[in-house]
Amino acid sequence: MARVHLTDPALMTEAGDPDVGELIGKLRQGRRGSVLNIYRMLLNSPKIAASWFGHLNTVRWGTGLDGRLRELVIIRIGHMTGAAYVIRQHVPKLALPDGVSEAECDALKDWERSRFFDTRERAVLAYCDAMTRDIKVSDEIFDAVRPHFDDKNMVELTVLIGTYNMHVRVLQALDIDLEPDD
Repeated sequence: MARVHLTDPALMTEAGDPDVGELIGKLRQGRRGSVLNIYRMLLNSPKIAASWFGHLNTVRWGTGLDGRLRELVIIRIGHMTGAAYVIRQHVPKLALPDGVSEAECDALKDWERSRFFDTRERAVLAYCDAMTRDIKVSDEIFDAVRPHFDDKNMVELTVLIGTYNMHVRVLQALDIDLEPDD
């Protein structure tokens, strides 16, 4: 059970703050009219919710990283941190359309022993693991991932990993409730 109150977006909209109403409208747009629990929690601080929404959308949809790679990173971080909320949001609904099979999603628990993932993906997963587990990335790991990305994409990949580490830490600390089944 969530450790903080999950707001009721309908009540917040009725309260009449036009900025909050506009934000709730944006939050509903991408989810067939619903507001995810992460945002119901974040709406306790509307400015944080708005900032989070903008940042996460930019990190997810506004970069040159391909969807498959993005989902591999996000799901790996979910597995490493035990973030059931992230796994449930991404597997299979977001992973499959971006070309990640359910078997690959499951293999991300222990990707190093898996038969899946090419050289580039393995370098990215090692980079993701180092950033998530160790924070400091060794030269060896960085040097293996670097040839696959220009400076722009290297920054985008690093910010994606850092953002989802922040995301799961907030989800886990506040014990956010899983979304109901669709």
